[in-house]
Amino acid sequence: MTKNSLSAIFNALTNVDFEGKETAMAELSKELHRGEAERAAKAALYEVAKDVVVNTLSETPMTLADLYEACKDELPHGFTKNQISYGLTHYWGNDVVKVEGKVNSYKRA
Repeated sequence: MTKNSLSAIFNALTNVDFEGKETAMAELSKELHRGEAERAAKAALYEVAKDVVVNTLSETPMTLADLYEACKDELPHGFTKNQISYGLTHYWGNDVVKVEGKVNSYKRA
């Protein structure tokens, strides 16, 4: 069931009295908010990594491999080259410029 469907059911049942309402509403609420803590922790991790990556970049373009090597010791424990790539393409687009080429490189915006 999608989150939108669960939300619609939760909102519809909010104004209806029925036996076992507290239990049902608690379960629906739990399902609606499932994974929020993990998403918040991941967002915080990417925010810390963003500062490290952006401060490592300069006007001279760097490949992903070079960028990772330059900042890997300052990144959060376990943060990988693939996570940097994901951050560069999905989260940090306003702070970095992608330089297209045979091997893409990145520089500070």
